[in-house]
Amino acid sequence: MEVVSSYLNSIGSFVWGPVMLVLLLGTGLYVTVGLFFLPQRKLVYGFRLMLGGRKVEEGHEGEITPFQALTTALSATIGTGNIAGVATAIFLGGPGAVFWMWLTALVGMATKYAEAVLAVRYRETDVNGRYVGGPMYYIRNGLGRGWGWLGWVFAFFATIAAFGIGNTVQANSVAQALDSTFGVPVIATGLVLAALTFMVIIGGVKRIGRVAEHLVPLMAVLYVIGAAIILVANYADVPAALALIFSDAFTGTAAAGGFAGAGIAAAIQFGVARGVFSNEAGLGSAPIAHAAAKTNDPVRQGCVAMLGTFIDTIIVCTMTALVILTTGVWTSGKTGAELSAVAFNTGLPGGDWIVTIGLMVFAFTTILGWSYYGERAAQFIFGPKVILPFRILWVLAVIVGAVGQLGLIWTVADIMNALMAIPNLIAIVALSGTVFAISRAYFKDNKE
Repeated sequence: MEVVSSYLNSIGSFVWGPVMLVLLLGTGLYVTVGLFFLPQRKLVYGFRLMLGGRKVEEGHEGEITPFQALTTALSATIGTGNIAGVATAIFLGGPGAVFWMWLTALVGMATKYAEAVLAVRYRETDVNGRYVGGPMYYIRNGLGRGWGWLGWVFAFFATIAAFGIGNTVQANSVAQALDSTFGVPVIATGLVLAALTFMVIIGGVKRIGRVAEHLVPLMAVLYVIGAAIILVANYADVPAALALIFSDAFTGTAAAGGFAGAGIAAAIQFGVARGVFSNEAGLGSAPIAHAAAKTNDPVRQGCVAMLGTFIDTIIVCTMTALVILTTGVWTSGKTGAELSAVAFNTGLPGGDWIVTIGLMVFAFTTILGWSYYGERAAQFIFGPKVILPFRILWVLAVIVGAVGQLGLIWTVADIMNALMAIPNLIAIVALSGTVFAISRAYFKDNKE
C-alpha cells in the first residue's frame, strides 16, 4: 500500500506541477487578452446582472435562475480552499503566494466567463426535458462529433473526482471537525449529513439551486463580516500586510518563527495551485451548473459566472489571508484550517467557531454542488437512467467518507481533478474564436 501511495503522490505532484499551472494560467491570459480584458471591464455590469438574475424574464429557457446557477457553482467552490487552502499557500509559499492567488483569479475570471458562454451556447435538453451542458457537451457539439471521445474523457475524470473532492473528503472534514470540537461520533455525523444531502439532491438541480441561493450567500457574508471585524480591530496592520504580500511575491520570504522560509518559485507554485483549487477556473466544473440557467444569451450568463471567481478568491480568500497576516500567526508553524482557526481566534475571541462552522456549512454545500456535477458527468456516459442510482450511491458515499480513512481517495481525486482540466482547456482554446465573436456581437448591440 505504501508503494501505491508513493506512486500516486508522484503522479499528483506531476499533474499539479508547473506544466499544468502554466496551462491554466496561459489559457486564462490568452482568453483575457482575446476578450480585451472584458471580464475586468464589465465587472460592475456582471454584478448588476447577478442582482437582477434572481428573477427570470419571460421566454428564457433553462431550469434555474442565473443567480441560482451562480450560487450553485459557488456552493461547490467556496469551501476548504478559502479557509484551509489559503492558509496552506501562506505556510508553503509565504505571504507572496497570496499575490499569485490574486493573479490566478484575475485571469481565471476570463476562463470562467468562456466556460459559461460555451456551456449555454452548446447545451442540450435530455429525454426528460432537463437542460444539460458543460465541457463534455461543448466539446462534442462545438468541436464536432469526432471529438466526442474527448468529452467522454472529461466526464469520466469528473465522475471519479466528484466522489473524492466533492463528497467523501468533504464529509470526512465535517465529521472530524465535529468529533474533535464537540465529541460527536463520526457515524452520527455521516448519517445526518447523508440524510440532509438526500433531501436536497433528490429534488434535482432546482432544489439544489433553491438551497444554494440562500445558504451560500448567508454563510459567505457571515464569514466575511467576521473577518472584517478582525481587520477593523487590526486596521493599523493592514497596510503592512498588503505590502508584505506584494514584496514577497517577487523576493521570496525569509524564515521567521515557525515559518521555514520560501523562495519566489514556491510563492508562485503554491499561490497558483491553491488559487485554482479554490475557484476551480479552468477545471470545467462550474459550467455544468451555468448550463442550467434560465437565460436567452450565453454572454449574459458568462458575465454572471465570472463573478464566482472574483467573489471566491478576490473577496473571500483575501479576507482569510489578511486575517492570518494581520494577527501575526502566519509564522506559528501551523498550517491548513488549524492556522485559519488560530488566526480568527487571536483576532476575535471565539473566532475559531467562525472557521469551524464555516468549514461545516461550506463542506455541505460543496457536497450538494458536486453532486450535480458528478450526476451530469455520469449521465453523459451512461444516459439518464443513471440519475437515480447515482443519487443513491452519492448519499451512501457521504457515510463512507465520514467514517473512512481517505488518504488514497484524496490523492486519486486530486489527480482526477487536474486531469479534468486538460480536455476543458483544449476546448476553450479551440472554441475561443466563438467566445470572442459572440461577445463582440453582444456588446456591440448592448452598449453597457
